[in-house]
Amino acid sequence: MNEHLTTEPVTLPTTRPPGCPFDPPVALAPLREEQPLRPMRYPDGHVGWLATGHAVIRAILADSRFSSRPDLLHLPTARQAFDGPLPPVPPGMFNNLDAPDHTRYRSLLTGKFTVRRMRQLTARVEEVTAEHLDAMERKGPDADLVTAYAQPIPALLICELLGAPYADRDFFLEHTATFNDQNATAEQQMTSFSAIGGFLHDLVLAKRAAPTDDLLSDLTGSDLTDEELTNVGLLLLGAGLDTTANMIALGTFALLTNPDQIDLLRADPDRAVEELLRYLSIAHTGARSALEDVELNGRLIRAGDTVTFSVEAANRDPAKFPNPDVLDLGRHATGHVAFGHGIHQCLGQQLARVEMRVALPTLFERYPTLQLAVAPEDVPLRTEVDILGVQRLPVTWQEVAR
Repeated sequence: MNEHLTTEPVTLPTTRPPGCPFDPPVALAPLREEQPLRPMRYPDGHVGWLATGHAVIRAILADSRFSSRPDLLHLPTARQAFDGPLPPVPPGMFNNLDAPDHTRYRSLLTGKFTVRRMRQLTARVEEVTAEHLDAMERKGPDADLVTAYAQPIPALLICELLGAPYADRDFFLEHTATFNDQNATAEQQMTSFSAIGGFLHDLVLAKRAAPTDDLLSDLTGSDLTDEELTNVGLLLLGAGLDTTANMIALGTFALLTNPDQIDLLRADPDRAVEELLRYLSIAHTGARSALEDVELNGRLIRAGDTVTFSVEAANRDPAKFPNPDVLDLGRHATGHVAFGHGIHQCLGQQLARVEMRVALPTLFERYPTLQLAVAPEDVPLRTEVDILGVQRLPVTWQEVAR
């Protein structure tokens, strides 16, 4: 082990620079430059680790000696939501399980989220996008892009994929936002979790009785129990709603404040989306627990230590991405960890990519005069949450006679 490395623990930086809505907390960069893996003191007194470097974070995420089970973790932020250890993972919540349990669930779903299958949804994504742009035009020339566009598109698509009624999208959006809110109480979070879970349980029973052409119906043919199916649905619904909606909204905000990048978006949507994913890093922080002693980056991580990893610090690491604090849609942002890495890499990443590749360039093609309706500093941000975004994005455009 390297005796010259710092042993004094730091706390997780959370203070973001004022007037810079897309930038990570200020203190992350100097911590990464000094030591990309260093001791960290947790709110409950545990001394674990903070990983900020791109290479070290990818190494952790690819290493089976680190567990994603929340009941083994110490929380990196002082949330009100949980007092003491987190409960064991419910059956079916495979993103927080290790192999072989994780493998069992994931293998049932992987074939349903392939690049090819998600690309086949492009025509439907284009249709849904056009419908919401038409609705904006009828109500325009002003809109809150979050509620008019960014939220309903992924909501409709994930509801169709699962076979959940789109009429209940507001119910899902409200409860998903509460569950992901770091300032929500434990009671509020559990109420939202139970509400969505109860709805999905009823939906699973309905699919067993009368299967239709959707993912949940397909899974009723597996050996999954009703509880497992409900939790798989809960996981997919929450992930498919909140993340993509915030990427579309925050991505639009970033483009409106960097208008020189819009032509690059039109020229190569695939490359542009990867750069937006890197630059924004909306799922900004994660954690793993060491199952055994691990030597990494000159450090000895002991069994039971929690390692918090900063996705946004990794995606702004100049050792991987030159001039990383600049949004450059012409950049090849290959290797970013916005969707994670290793066996837990986001299952729905290809669906999210298709939605963004259609929704973002189509928005600017349809409304070339789109602009913010308020000053950038007056756009209300979502920062004290697991998924970064904007609460509202007021926009306006010049109507064109047809």
